[in-house]
Amino acid sequence: MDPKSYSYFKRDISWLSFNYRVLLEAKDERLPIYERIKFLSIYSSNLEEFYKIRVSGYHSSLLESIRRDESVEEAMRTIAEINREVTAQEREYDEIFNNMILPELRRNRIVLYQTDQVEPFHRAYVEKYFNEEVFPYLQPMIIMKNDIHSFIQDGRIYQVISLRKKEKKKESNGRRYTYAIMKIPYTKIPRFIELPEQGGNYYIMFIDDVIKANLQSVFPGYDIVDCFSIKISRDADFSLEDEDQKDIAEEILRKVRKRKIGAVTRFQYDKDMPDYFLRYLCEAYEIEEEELLPSGRYLNLSDLANLPNPVGDSLKRRLPQPLRVPELEANTSILRVLRKQDVLLHFPYQSFDYLLRFLMQAAFDPKVVEIKVTQYRVAENSAVINSLISAAKNGKKVTVFVELKARFDEENNYLSSELMQQAGVKIIYSLPGLKVHAKLAYVRKRSNDPNDPIKGYAYLGTGNFNEKTARIYSDKGLLTSNKEIIRDIDEVFRVLEGKPYTHDFKHLLVTQFNMIPEIYKMIEGEIEQVRQGGIGQIILKMNSLEDKGMINALYRASEAGVQIDLIIRGICCLVPNQPYSKNIRVTRIVDAYLEHARVWYFLNGGEENIYLTSADWMERNLHRRIEVAFPVYSELLKRQIIDILKIQLEDNQSAVWVDEHLNNIFKRELASPDEPPVRAQQAIYDYLKKSTGQKP
Repeated sequence: MDPKSYSYFKRDISWLSFNYRVLLEAKDERLPIYERIKFLSIYSSNLEEFYKIRVSGYHSSLLESIRRDESVEEAMRTIAEINREVTAQEREYDEIFNNMILPELRRNRIVLYQTDQVEPFHRAYVEKYFNEEVFPYLQPMIIMKNDIHSFIQDGRIYQVISLRKKEKKKESNGRRYTYAIMKIPYTKIPRFIELPEQGGNYYIMFIDDVIKANLQSVFPGYDIVDCFSIKISRDADFSLEDEDQKDIAEEILRKVRKRKIGAVTRFQYDKDMPDYFLRYLCEAYEIEEEELLPSGRYLNLSDLANLPNPVGDSLKRRLPQPLRVPELEANTSILRVLRKQDVLLHFPYQSFDYLLRFLMQAAFDPKVVEIKVTQYRVAENSAVINSLISAAKNGKKVTVFVELKARFDEENNYLSSELMQQAGVKIIYSLPGLKVHAKLAYVRKRSNDPNDPIKGYAYLGTGNFNEKTARIYSDKGLLTSNKEIIRDIDEVFRVLEGKPYTHDFKHLLVTQFNMIPEIYKMIEGEIEQVRQGGIGQIILKMNSLEDKGMINALYRASEAGVQIDLIIRGICCLVPNQPYSKNIRVTRIVDAYLEHARVWYFLNGGEENIYLTSADWMERNLHRRIEVAFPVYSELLKRQIIDILKIQLEDNQSAVWVDEHLNNIFKRELASPDEPPVRAQQAIYDYLKKSTGQKP
């Protein structure tokens, strides 16, 4: 079929389908109530970032009349489509929260007030708390149109109040409204206030309602007419084109600080707000119609992650303890183990501490002369950074490539790089026009052979060097001393350091070099297998699939008869169930851990090629980033990966099919009664436990 006849989902509408799948976890009554609440929080947090980054691009098209991916007219249609879908999802969010979550909390003796009118036995406490803990931090302001001093900060909840001045005589007909705005001081007080227990029940109150209940003391000369919450999301995206390496840190930090005053991308308001009030606010703050998004009584519900749990662990999901890796437990030296075999780590099923031990042992090994690492997102007070600092202080040459353009981690990365520089670590900042997203560590040993200086150990991962996210992100990492792979890794670091390129990559697939042609070659190889009467099979697991060139190649493979399974957590622009995609199935898994590992499987006539990578098949990853895909050669480790892929494809509890309308079709609703239940994440844990000989 002519590629012009192929169809694709819009990237951002597909993303909304994914976020809706996250919301659906809050409806799953099989989960503990605080796990369901966690997914409400994640949904809200995801949506906030979506408006700050993705929707801002469409607004740029409108406000600046520039063309990015779409025309101005198409951008307007997409914004309208996004807002319609989000409004529908927000309505369902409210229904879940009010009709499912709150009653379940009550069944567990937890009452979350949904009003500022509390029970009589709490009134004195709420008033006292307000006067002592809240009132000193309030800064009410009268809203004046075109007032340059009235600015709504990004992502903060404000209460807007309509007032009427009190009159001695009853002359209410002629009184005009006065409008005031007041920021909720969330840095000084918690969002949720625990009230005294009563009758065996626990009571919690939004700080929003604590303030509403006491507004009269804030505006003593006025009658309170209405009070509603509002919030603005601002453009947080920025680009740096051909930036000077010398000034990049300063330029990035300057632009990061400007995020707080970026253009409006979303104006959220309580849907019960009267039209007269909304119109006044729109005029005062120059809010456009396409920026308006009606919402519920409470905004910033990502804060639900901090909802107090007075009952305890029985209302939370208990995650299993990370498994041991026997070959690394049997030997105190990880480096010694790697001289004999490769080791594949599966996070968070297995402990991230092994990677920390690897780096720390390298820091103290007298045979190690140099360590090189890429840093994209690291934890605050990072143990990884501490290991690299220890290595530098022990006389090792340490080089860290810091990606300052990692969105929302720019300042943390800058601060960690400053800390490392002070300890003698060589820091190399971002490449002009490219983000470095590859996850690599190279530990070079002293070599006595001048003709073979490349010797040592390496770590290649699908996820970040971040011990905190490694507890909840499902990723894979390969520890190896394979000389050929290490030679390629050394070449990647030469590229990052701006040194001359010396040889072609033989084993690693690297964007900007050989990754794209090699992917096409492997897809064509499966097509050729079918043409010759054999079987063609591809399994791709990744976060997102958007690049049209890659999608077209998969469509062609499907038309040729190649069987293709896609396990895509987030964005998927490929449309299944079409004549040209009839051999493609799209699975999405959302569960306790964030599915983050990227795995490519090609049957290859039975020889089975397996690649792990940090790269999604997004236009940005393949064309504007440095990404690395690495092969797994050990037959034992390949079998592990293939078995885990099969488990994920068999999931009929947390997995959904994504259909041609972007609906999430739960496999459990289609499963036959005699089909055994498979929850992939639990099944993978059990599989790894059994395969490593650990007791149940």
